[in-house]
Amino acid sequence: MVDIEKGIKAYSREGLIEFIQNSGFPTFRAKQIEQWLYQKGAKSYDSMTNLSKDMRARLASEAPLYCAEIDDRQISKDGTRKYIVRYVDGKTAEMVAMPTDNRLTVCASSQVGCAMACSFCATGKEGFSRNLLPGEIVEQVLLAQEDMGMRVSNVVVMGQGEPFQNYGNTLAALRFLNGKDGLNIGARHMTVSTCGITDGIQAFGAEPEQFVLAISLHSAIQETRDALMPRMKNQTLPKLHDAIEAYQADCGRRVSLEYLLIDGFNDDDEHLDSLIEFCQGIQTHVNLLPLNNVPGSPFKPAGKHRVERFMRALERAGVEATMRDSRGGDIAAACGQLKNQKHAE
Repeated sequence: MVDIEKGIKAYSREGLIEFIQNSGFPTFRAKQIEQWLYQKGAKSYDSMTNLSKDMRARLASEAPLYCAEIDDRQISKDGTRKYIVRYVDGKTAEMVAMPTDNRLTVCASSQVGCAMACSFCATGKEGFSRNLLPGEIVEQVLLAQEDMGMRVSNVVVMGQGEPFQNYGNTLAALRFLNGKDGLNIGARHMTVSTCGITDGIQAFGAEPEQFVLAISLHSAIQETRDALMPRMKNQTLPKLHDAIEAYQADCGRRVSLEYLLIDGFNDDDEHLDSLIEFCQGIQTHVNLLPLNNVPGSPFKPAGKHRVERFMRALERAGVEATMRDSRGGDIAAACGQLKNQKHAE
């Protein structure tokens, strides 16, 4: 059985430096390895030609270079590509590549499956398997970049999994992506989306980089939010609001509130008023999301008139809001849909 934790992609930048030093190699070798892995996308130690043959042999023995591969790919008529990525232990995760004009955004996963069991999410039906390692998260971006033939400009960790339940590995991956020896993607072009893990929100605000924070809200009425996100019952809305305030006191950055509009469930005037009230006292941008139809789900997308009502009311209240375009609807681009579809075949 493969021990993925032994592999080179298990290390953060600091961990990689420590490993190299403990192995008796000069510290600068860690920088070279980072460049090979996360800038050039090396798939074997043999390609790392500025390392000695003896060093490459030792690395292969002590910290194997395991590589993921694209197990399935679907291409939408709008250019979006949805992938299943298979790792060396046989586990799979999903990612999405979305080209727009001269930009390429990759939606990456932080875990194999998810423990949050949100009732509207296809991944929730899968359950949790394991955390992804720093290099495994970065690898999704590299695979998409190679397959699309263009540089990735933006990364959103909004795929499968709850990033703040894999906090250390997620931050390590972002730092590789952001670093000049990695893909050099600007921190403000990388977003992490959480269900609202308050400890993670507060910790994220203390990080030195200007990564963007998005929070899946979906309702500002506790009973409704508990029905949609049952594992978040202990992270109440008042606690969440306090955590956002603390986050902004630390870093001064705005947060995005993700809100899925679901027909007859969270799209009435009571929910709209509660959403506007929740936004008071914090710097926020509300991102209204189209619900993807998940087979077997009782939830349906809200009608266009309800979406427009939410938009107008938020704007009148001084709350910035946008409606995200639905991408890849013809290729099951919602998180978990492609994997569940493939397993059902």
